[in-house]
Order: sequence, then structure tokens, then C-alpha cells
Amino acid sequence: MERPFPYKLIATDLDGTLLRSDESVSQRTRDAVAAATAAGAAHIVVTGRAVPWTRHILDDLGYEGLAVCGQGAQVYHAGEHRLLTSVTLDRQLAGLALSKVEAEIGPLALAASRDGIDGEVLVGPGYQVQEGPLPVRFFEDPAELWSAPLNKVYLQHPEYDDDALAAITRQVVGSLVDVVMAGAGVVELLPLGLSKATGLSLAARRLGCKAADTIAFGDMPNDIPMFGWAEHGVAMANAHDELKAVAHEITASNEDDGIAVVLEELLQGR
Repeated sequence: MERPFPYKLIATDLDGTLLRSDESVSQRTRDAVAAATAAGAAHIVVTGRAVPWTRHILDDLGYEGLAVCGQGAQVYHAGEHRLLTSVTLDRQLAGLALSKVEAEIGPLALAASRDGIDGEVLVGPGYQVQEGPLPVRFFEDPAELWSAPLNKVYLQHPEYDDDALAAITRQVVGSLVDVVMAGAGVVELLPLGLSKATGLSLAARRLGCKAADTIAFGDMPNDIPMFGWAEHGVAMANAHDELKAVAHEITASNEDDGIAVVLEELLQGR
């Protein structure tokens, strides 16, 4: 008689983790996730992307469950195309934080993610957007950045790399906002206390799951809180060194079906 799958919840980041570089999910990984869910686990996507930048991927996967988006700010029901919860950034506090950072290191290039299921991503002068299908709207007037509720603000600096910018920003304004490095060119300001862990814990409660029931997969420092919450954290081979340092296990890269490697081993061990 087969034993139950050892985890009730499988939490996966998207970029650099579940997704390959072309934003696809391999058939092997699809099959492994399907087998694990057939064995009794629930799969939940936990991504830094806000809902508008996530929906098309979830729809393509045929994913109908809950998804934690926007670094934990949003819990989204993919099957119903409905936003269940959303946390916004205090715009006055964010403006104060930015002024303090710029006083320390000079002008920043800015972008921001507006709240809501159809929230736009605004991109300001000098901000370098990664190529791809993700929709953005460019702005020139700084006042436009603050004209509607936001989930997060993105920062770039002409001289400091991502790790240095995140470290300096955290040192200067870490008491006002949370600061995460979520990918190449992606340093973010978030509401203080918000993380993938807070969003995941909220969604897990809706699914009747606990931290002790959860295995989590990720690749970037913004996944550190999720690893701290989950029973078992698995870093991809392509993961940032900061995440590898706190992972319980390191698997193959996102290009080499790292999630499938672990899930297949767990399925075989039943």
C-alpha cells in the first residue's frame, strides 16, 4: 500500500524556478506536479509578479487554484479570475523612503505596480525593462507614479548593482518599508512586514494546510521568508547564493527540471 505524499502543499516560485527562460514549463515538470497533486498534495504558485503579469502564465498552465502574487500582497483565485485579498503600499511612506535613499546615493530610476487585477505597471525615465510580453506604461510626470494605489515600487540605480542597491536601501529605509531583490534589475519597496511568507500563510490557511505540511521551491532572495516559513525549502541550482545558504536542499536548475527531480524522488519514496 502506497504511503501518502509527504507534503500537503507544494509552493513554487515562477521565474527561475517553475518557468524556464522562455516562460514555458516542461512536460516533465508538468507531469511531476500533476502526479504529486494526484497523490494528495496541493500546488500553489507564489510569485513576485503582480496578478496582471501572472494571469496569462496560469491560464496557459490550466492552473485553477490559488496563487500568491506581488511578493505576498495578493491572493488570487486563478480558476475564478478573482482577487481575494490585496495589500497596498503607503504611498506617502514610500515617497519618504525614496527621498531618503536618493539623498544617500543620488537619483533613482523608478517603476511601480498599481493595485488590482488589471493594475498597470508604470515605468519612469531611465528604468530598464526586461524584454518580454509583459505590458507596461511609460510616464514622464513623477506625480503620475503616486496617482493611484500601488502594491510595490521598483528601483534601479545607474551605478549600483542589484545586491548593493538592495543592501543600501535596506540600511537607509528598512524601518519604513521592506526591501527585496527579486531578480535581475528588480529591487522592490514593499509594505513593511509583507513577504511571500505572509501571503503564502494566508493562502495555505484557506487550503487547510500548515507550514509543517509545505515544501517550497525558489531561486531568489525574495524567497528567503517563504523558506523560513515552509517545512522544507529547495533552492534551484541557478539560485542566488543568499537563498542557497538557507535552503534545506539544492536541486537542478529551472532549465533542467529541478522541481521534477525532487517531486519524482518523493513520489518514488512512498
